[in-house]
Amino acid sequence: MNRSARAFWLSSPGHGELRDITLAEPAEDEVLVRALYSGVSRGTETLVFRGGVPESQHAAMRAPFQEGDFPAPVKYGYLSVGQVEEGPAELIGRTVFCLYPHQSRYVVRVNAVTVVPERVPAERAVLAGTVETAVNALWDAAPLIGDRIAVVGGGMVGCSVAALLARFPGVRLQLVDADPGRAKTAEALGVDFATPDAALGDCDLVVHASASEAGLTRALQLLAPEGTVVELSWYGDRRVSLPLGEAFHSRRLTVRSSQVGTVSPAARAGRDYADRMALALDLLADPALDALITGESAFEQLPDVMPKLASGEIPALCHRIRYADTGLT
Repeated sequence: MNRSARAFWLSSPGHGELRDITLAEPAEDEVLVRALYSGVSRGTETLVFRGGVPESQHAAMRAPFQEGDFPAPVKYGYLSVGQVEEGPAELIGRTVFCLYPHQSRYVVRVNAVTVVPERVPAERAVLAGTVETAVNALWDAAPLIGDRIAVVGGGMVGCSVAALLARFPGVRLQLVDADPGRAKTAEALGVDFATPDAALGDCDLVVHASASEAGLTRALQLLAPEGTVVELSWYGDRRVSLPLGEAFHSRRLTVRSSQVGTVSPAARAGRDYADRMALALDLLADPALDALITGESAFEQLPDVMPKLASGEIPALCHRIRYADTGLT
């Protein structure tokens, strides 16, 4: 079997390259996966690309199969979908998701891959890692039937949360973003849209994912008394100031964090990482989630594409990377 592979590395902040590698033969408990697609999660990955991971968070921010160290050189990423070429007989030929960086082929332990349900296209399955984040956030947030909810920040994570909340019965839900262009995405997800100035207040719950000080401030303003902001944003090395004077205490508001690195304590007893990922992939049977994939490039173009994603020259939620031997055009 083919043991050659190419991997995308951040050689220095702001500069990426493709490197040729040779893979080891898989052990009995391993699989060889040929990549079909991977996804660039624009928020986190472009922060890494710019070299913006704080030194204090170098360990916490490591991806499961990262090589190298921050700020660079480093191989980083976590949204890969591929086909098993070698491994246990029951997995040969199956489409799987893995939290692996951008690489054309790779060898991992069997328990590191999750089989993609047949009803979920491989092209959409690259969203699994982000939908998993949304699942964990909603376990933390624990929305109730009839809640008044806003999701502030229409990026990849915020839109994933909104897409899942759209399935909750009886909720009043708005996706709030400063970019009016996000209205089309909200419509595709079946969610009402508002700019920050027009957003409805008196919210029981606000999920914040804009990674901006202004967004978090507005999230607090939208709360009803006793309301909660669940903070999903990753600010990297930036400091954030908040109006925790004014009516913050008299209205008894709450700000709490949610982070996918730990399974939410609010999840049903016994749920683990594998259960959470399997649920995320099952939820991706909904074709409305295709709205989160806003562009596609060939793997060979990634060194040129990543700087454009980081600068905003290529606007994106999830930018999909296509590998040469997918057999698709």
